[in-house]
Amino acid sequence: MFRCVCFALALINIHFLLSADSVSAKTYRVYFLGGQSNMDGYGYVNKLPQDLNQPVPGVMIFHANPAPDGVPVDGRGIWSTLKPGHGAGFKSDGKANVYSNRFGVELTFAQALKKQAPEENIALIKISRGGTSLAIEAAGDFGCWDPDYEKGTGKGRGINQYDHFLAGMKRALQTQDIDQDGQLDTLVPAGIVWMQGESDAVYSEEIARQYEANLKRLMDLIRATLLTDDLPVVIGRISDSGDNPEGKVWKHGEIVRAAQAAFVENDKRAALVTSTDRYGYSDKWHYNSDGYLDLGRKFAQALWKLPQE
Repeated sequence: MFRCVCFALALINIHFLLSADSVSAKTYRVYFLGGQSNMDGYGYVNKLPQDLNQPVPGVMIFHANPAPDGVPVDGRGIWSTLKPGHGAGFKSDGKANVYSNRFGVELTFAQALKKQAPEENIALIKISRGGTSLAIEAAGDFGCWDPDYEKGTGKGRGINQYDHFLAGMKRALQTQDIDQDGQLDTLVPAGIVWMQGESDAVYSEEIARQYEANLKRLMDLIRATLLTDDLPVVIGRISDSGDNPEGKVWKHGEIVRAAQAAFVENDKRAALVTSTDRYGYSDKWHYNSDGYLDLGRKFAQALWKLPQE
């Protein structure tokens, strides 16, 4: 909720300043990966090609523990070298990671960025949770990214996905030596990758039509958290498997797709990835392994084409 914003920004700002003052610091370009289940990732690790089924040198990741709304604020995670297992089912207790047998866009996203700029160090912050919405009315049992959404009792009262996001960002950016080499690191915000919108396309036309405004608000808040007002943003367009006797899985998906396009059209530092329409599915909601491999590359390519300053 908004009560967390000023404290989180202050801590992040302190970290950036400390890092910038270190002459020997290594510089990392930081990318935030967020959204719902197709950002979580449902690709199978055992289907990865050999060059991706191993750690990715020069790429660090902070993957925050996924948490539901209405529980005490979480955000637990650790910085570690990127490797397979950061898909659905990943967990962290803030001391160690528990890797899953799934992967998302992070592997090919990082690989493509390294190919484009092999001399750069890459840092990813991944915070996502399946089923989450932007609209409060579409939260269901999965959660909501709206800072004003309130659920739960006791210490969990009022805690939502935005609170967990701030907690994860705070933990990630307070770490002054993310690669544990004994030197302070400089973290430079470089981009936002957002894959979400399906949950906002389920309930009603009215909810779906709120999506553009809700998306703009959240991207503005994430940019503010990273202290970069015009930080490049890449949006993954939602698509539909059609695996539903009644027709499309996402009843109002076309409205949300149009809203995503409108957001990008009105934001000079945003891009839309549309290759999702061509992907196969592993179930009625999630792309197959090849889809996640391609989507990661497409996100990197789209970011690379956006103006960086």
